[in-house]
Amino acid sequence: MSQSLPRSPELDVPLTTRLPAPHPGNQLTVALATYNGRNLLEIALPSLARQSFRDFQVIVVDDASTDDTVDWLHECWPEVDVVVHDRNRGVTAALNTCLERPRSPLVGLFNNDVELDPRCLEEMVRALHEHPEAGWVGGKLIDFHKRDEIDGAGDIFTWRATGWRRGHGERDHGQYNTPRAIFGACGGAALYRRSVLEEVGEFDEDFFAFYEDVDWNLRAQLAGFSCRYVPTAVVYHMGSATIGRGLSDFTRFHLWRNTLWIIAKDLPAGALLRHAHQLALGQLVNLAVAARDRKLGIWLRVWRDALRGLPRVLHKRREVQARRTISLSALEAIVGPEGGPPNA
Repeated sequence: MSQSLPRSPELDVPLTTRLPAPHPGNQLTVALATYNGRNLLEIALPSLARQSFRDFQVIVVDDASTDDTVDWLHECWPEVDVVVHDRNRGVTAALNTCLERPRSPLVGLFNNDVELDPRCLEEMVRALHEHPEAGWVGGKLIDFHKRDEIDGAGDIFTWRATGWRRGHGERDHGQYNTPRAIFGACGGAALYRRSVLEEVGEFDEDFFAFYEDVDWNLRAQLAGFSCRYVPTAVVYHMGSATIGRGLSDFTRFHLWRNTLWIIAKDLPAGALLRHAHQLALGQLVNLAVAARDRKLGIWLRVWRDALRGLPRVLHKRREVQARRTISLSALEAIVGPEGGPPNA
């Protein structure tokens, strides 16, 4: 039996409330990837059923769960389109399956460990309609357990080749209540135009887990698309509820290796030259952390595997750079501590 999580009283949903019936003309498809997460879906799906926006259908991609998620979905949420992987293929592959199925003009990707405010989808869809220049949007993530704490107000990317959520861990005083252009959206709570997904391409499955959304955000920006931060689209995020909290060896390996691949794959030659000192500093910080935490073995394995994969990464680099339409100065306005053009 799955372990129940506390529901938010203000967002509780009567058992009779259902998700919209899917039909071929749906404007939006909401896709959730899950692995052994029935207890999380018991929060996420009812919050989707409460949405004020109703022109959507739901897909759940199950990455070979060993709990009773699939049977429970078929029994309790028959209106959900359930796709089951025959083996555990990892977070990034599950996200790509979420993207392959929909034919609707808009596609929403949400982690299974979220609870959506009732107006979340409505606000995201409205932002895309009001900002035709935006290819995708992200909402304001609030800590599920600490409702006065920000989990993320849009994603940022720095010249150390690190990605993070703007405002993470800060007390929410309304300091991130202004909608604006931003570097990117967390892949666990974002709405995309399907046309942009088709142009930029899928998430890179070689990343397996972590930074696959940072890589996609950067590729989309290089291709000339912009992202919009929508603070009125509120998402309560539990954070690492499937993979686990803390800096595990698994997390360290994928973060450190995937950072190297982002540098080799996505950054234009001019950026590599101009910001070489910052990029090198980022790698020295990783080395120092590995030495401090007695994880030099992981750090060495990161470089071994990153170099082994370099020919494949450089092949992808040619494709990414061929699609690039923005100048180096435009990229420098997007990358940095704030993650977006000032006053945008």
